[in-house]
Amino acid sequence: MKLGILGGTFDPIHLGHLRTAEETGQRLGLEKVYLIPSASPPHKVREPITPFYHRLAMVRLASAESTLLEVLDLEGKRPGFSYSIETLREIHSIFSPDPELFFILGMDAFLEIDTWKEYKKLFDVAHFVIILRAGFQTDDLDTLVHALRVGAKKTRQADVYATQSGNNLIFLKSTLIDISSTRIRKMVTEGMSIRFLLPEAVRHYIMEKGLYNNHEVS
Repeated sequence: MKLGILGGTFDPIHLGHLRTAEETGQRLGLEKVYLIPSASPPHKVREPITPFYHRLAMVRLASAESTLLEVLDLEGKRPGFSYSIETLREIHSIFSPDPELFFILGMDAFLEIDTWKEYKKLFDVAHFVIILRAGFQTDDLDTLVHALRVGAKKTRQADVYATQSGNNLIFLKSTLIDISSTRIRKMVTEGMSIRFLLPEAVRHYIMEKGLYNNHEVS
């Protein structure tokens, strides 16, 4: 069972997230790509975050447009910070027989991976699929991977490195859609249209619930 995992704050989820999930799932032949909203991201403790149930609802609306995408509400059910290592271990315990997990994340997040909880153990429980950002030189990958200190070595496949656990680091180029959740929130606050940046169902939800206005939403 080959499963993709794409976590994120998703505040809100947008077409960039969805395109990355869909494209990666198809290119790697994954059976499903699970979108997992982070309940309490440890790297964003100082930033205001929309209540989890709103973000979960938006991800469910967005994923309904694809047979490849599904939502897992794992982190909303756990107390404390949402750590990826705990989520990946939980997924292994849920799916039987033991699934082959492909943990999808952007290059910006990957560059900070050594600040994550038990980061070296992450490579023991999943393949990593890193989406290359525009302008990143793949010639720099050897240096980047070596700095992780997980014993990863380049394979015969372009931009694929094998770790000591047998899992791979896979660097992929994806269709780049220059959209950010931060920008969408700012546009709503400023009264600008966010049409065509996210699924219509999500846009309607934001408008109906009054999300990202200047007042607090509960």
